[in-house]
Amino acid sequence: MAARGDGAWITDAEGNRYLDAAGGAIVVNVGHGDREIARVMSEQAARLAYVHGTAFTTEAMEAYADELAPLLPVDDPRIYPVSGGSEAVETALKLARAFHLARGDTERHRVIARWGSYHGNTLGALDASGRMPLRAPYRPWLGRVNHIPAVNEYRCPFPQHPSGCGAAHAEELDRAIRELGPESVAAFIAEPIVGATLGAAVPPDDYWPAIREVCDRHGVVLIADEVMTGFGRTGAWFGLDHWATRADILVAGKGVSSGYWPLGLAAASDEIYRTVRDSGGFVHGFTASHHPVGAAVGRAVLQRLRDDDLVEASRTKGELLLKWLHAAIGDQERVGDIRGRGLMVGIELVRDRDTKTPFPREEQVTERLVGAARERGLLLYPSTGCADGVLGDLVMLGPPFTITEAEIVEVVERLVSALGTI
Repeated sequence: MAARGDGAWITDAEGNRYLDAAGGAIVVNVGHGDREIARVMSEQAARLAYVHGTAFTTEAMEAYADELAPLLPVDDPRIYPVSGGSEAVETALKLARAFHLARGDTERHRVIARWGSYHGNTLGALDASGRMPLRAPYRPWLGRVNHIPAVNEYRCPFPQHPSGCGAAHAEELDRAIRELGPESVAAFIAEPIVGATLGAAVPPDDYWPAIREVCDRHGVVLIADEVMTGFGRTGAWFGLDHWATRADILVAGKGVSSGYWPLGLAAASDEIYRTVRDSGGFVHGFTASHHPVGAAVGRAVLQRLRDDDLVEASRTKGELLLKWLHAAIGDQERVGDIRGRGLMVGIELVRDRDTKTPFPREEQVTERLVGAARERGLLLYPSTGCADGVLGDLVMLGPPFTITEAEIVEVVERLVSALGTI
């Protein structure tokens, strides 16, 4: 039972301390136990805890939107706050459909996503997700979203790899749009850097500009899922910033509030916003949409990221973490790949480094490693299925940006010790 948190540490009810190298679920960007954020939350709740978004806006909400909008890789963005990443994805998918309807493109309803992706656990978001084990129990309810191949440079299928992979992936998207009929495709959704399903898989540098061009050519709304990559996690404010690419709709969660409040958002370009507004509005909403306490917390987290230069800290500390991981475990026979950007790092484990052969699932390598790390006071974020949807073991590191260099050394040392047990 967790009792309290401070910085990069969690203490349980028995007094045991754990170095939180996972940031929960790659959520806690600004550190545990931030008293200023707690103070802001308390003061806003005392002043005004709740109004419904159809009746009122609030000063907290408008101030937060004004401060956040200039940072988003979206043209003149308008922000729709919700309670988390899955709600944000559902909002974005429905908004893309509403945009096409408002323009008279009534046949545009299809969505294209990628295998090896994760977009949430509500039904629409799960249908967009390309993570097999999560989809399997609900397969009869899924099938409206079309999928194209995953983007995973460690296991790239293209014969010309590593040259021209981005263009090849863009051609896959172009082909899918043409086969479905461009007049029927509403949106393409993808993570700028793939999160838990593939373990911080960074695309080739030519990927996102090429994808943007394909979407523009066919009039397809580009939705960037920045739930994990947003708010500094990759060493830039948003993942798309690494490739100077703009989304039509961006979704965020996790680090948007650093775990201090259930908060997510969808941000649409001004063109999408005005088109939908002028056609009669967006038929959508949740009970806790546009929550004033959530907005106050989001604004306080934004302030902490700015005041302490934590986005840059994520970049520089992430470089150190990757460097020290490569030095400590890069040659281990069970370590197939170490990848990532900023403080979003994945380690893929394999049975054979030369062939990249994954372990049999029944060996539960990921689970054993996570358990061994926990025994050593280290928290990791687990995932399986990265090789083919079922096989493939990996762990992710995503500690708070406030982690110190000495604590990063401890992360590496404890991980080395845990790896020695599998």
